[in-house]
Amino acid sequence: MYSLIEAIRRAEKNKVAVGHFNISEFAAFRAIVHAARELNVPVIIGTSEGEAEFIGMEQAAALVGSIREETGHPVYLNADHMRDLEKVKAAASAGYDSIIFDGAGLKFEENIRKTKEAVELAKSINPDVLMEGEVGYIGTSSELLDSVPEGAAITEKDMTTPEEATQFVKETAVDLLAPAVGEIHGMLVRRSSGGEGMKSAPNPNLNIERIKEIREAVGVPLVLHGGSGVSDDDFIEAIYAGISVIHINTELRVAWRTGLEKMLKENVSEIAPYKILSDPKRKFTDPEEEVYKVVLKRLRLFNRLI
Repeated sequence: MYSLIEAIRRAEKNKVAVGHFNISEFAAFRAIVHAARELNVPVIIGTSEGEAEFIGMEQAAALVGSIREETGHPVYLNADHMRDLEKVKAAASAGYDSIIFDGAGLKFEENIRKTKEAVELAKSINPDVLMEGEVGYIGTSSELLDSVPEGAAITEKDMTTPEEATQFVKETAVDLLAPAVGEIHGMLVRRSSGGEGMKSAPNPNLNIERIKEIREAVGVPLVLHGGSGVSDDDFIEAIYAGISVIHINTELRVAWRTGLEKMLKENVSEIAPYKILSDPKRKFTDPEEEVYKVVLKRLRLFNRLI
């Protein structure tokens, strides 16, 4: 099976993007792998600090490794938004394929210093692990939002510049870069006046020209975080401009909860967790089915299979 960096290079060459989807339990993992195998495309499984603490880094690595060995499908594991060097060390030791050190909330010079330290630490444990850094703050939580996160770089003057990106990549030696180009973590929603119910609202538009400028300047693949809530048109344009990996998390969490609520409402007497979360024989919508539908839709779009 080819490596993650090879999967990303192939995506760049073919003007597509590798989908990155977070998990915190087994039903979502099954759904993501099912969708990727159905479309025969590579996929990245992500665990944030909180998700990794819940699942266990060693356990997540064993899970992904077992499915790769069993199926031969290109499924990769990423340590998403590590902000502590001990967690970087743990992820590299556990066998993660890539690690994101998130210093985006720090001052630029401090971000460079700490990211460089993270890169050197991880590479000393596993020279083949891909290291990603972030420049530009876009928020921190994959959740439903009433407003844009305070301090998020969504205006052109606050976004990552080609000059900043170039300096950052040169001084840290990261393999991948996540710039701030108009995206935010989480999804904006409109709540009803009575406080009950909500509808999704469009996230800020991506700055496609800035993506293109940064990619041409830095010479390493670019990653788009905060993909939930981004329009399909922006995704396509961003991929053509230079984005090679796209992260989706909030959409999956919403889908999982929607499926769970339907399952519990329609089957009030069901108590078996595996039937509530991921029984593929059930005809009604459950959490796994809802997550599968989101992942399938996104992978079709990212790989131009629509």
